[in-house]
Formats: sequence, C-alpha cells, structure tokens
Amino acid sequence: MIELYPAGHSFTVGQKQFTAESIIRFATKFDPQPFHMDEEAAKSYVFGALCASGWHTCAEWMRCFVDYWTAESARLMKEGVAPPKVGPSPGFKDLQWLKPVYAGDTITYTVTMLESRPLASRPGWILNHSRNEGTNQNGEPVMRFTAALLEFE
Repeated sequence: MIELYPAGHSFTVGQKQFTAESIIRFATKFDPQPFHMDEEAAKSYVFGALCASGWHTCAEWMRCFVDYWTAESARLMKEGVAPPKVGPSPGFKDLQWLKPVYAGDTITYTVTMLESRPLASRPGWILNHSRNEGTNQNGEPVMRFTAALLEFE
C-alpha cells in the first residue's frame, strides 16, 4: 500500500446516513441501551436524543472500508496494477467516540496513512498503520481510531 498510499495520504472510503430505524435495529441486536433504542427514553439521557451506538459507527466504517477496497482493487486491476492483498488487522488502538451520532446525521469516513513497514519476521509482509475517522455533515469529528492492517504477497 505504501506505493499507492504514502504516509500522509488521506482518502474517503464512504458515507453513511444514520436513520432512527438503522440506529434502533443495530442497538436491538448489539447494544440495547435506552438511548440507542427508544426515542422518547433517550430524551432523558445525557445525549438528549436517540443516538447511534459507537459500535454502530465503527461497524459502518468497516462496511465502507471493505466496499471501498473492493472497488479500488477492481479499478487497479483494470489499470493493470496488481492491488495489494490486505487483511486481516492485528488490532487497533486509541478508539474515541468524540460526539454522538444522531438520527439524520450523515457520517463521512476517511483513512489517513501513517506508516508502513516490512515485517522482519515475515518476508514479503508489510504492516500498515492508519488513522481512521468519521466526520458528520457539519465537519465535526464523531469517531477516530488508529488501526494496523497486514499486507502480503
């Protein structure tokens, strides 16, 4: 990825609009707290209104990233460039949920490459680090994390 996306390079991987229905559907399955599941009950919590689970915002980042990389790989192949094989991730750190995501918000997800380095223990493998963010329609960051992603031949 370092040849295609050098350190400092940023790119948008997608957007997601959060609806009350999608927030409630996700929360019902994975994070059943009142402020994620009940618009009326949410008014009495610190957020003041129905808002998405932080895990929901992260899951939508992942969906956007996978869709982006699938399309980007197809584009590169069409241009005669072999796309790097990427994944899995050995982990992430510094996850922050900076601002609530409310019903009606549209979140734009971005990736900024931080560094890439070959793995001495695995010839032909590269460890990539990136800062990954979600920003709402007002330009306010709502989530951020640093991720590691393996690249191999």
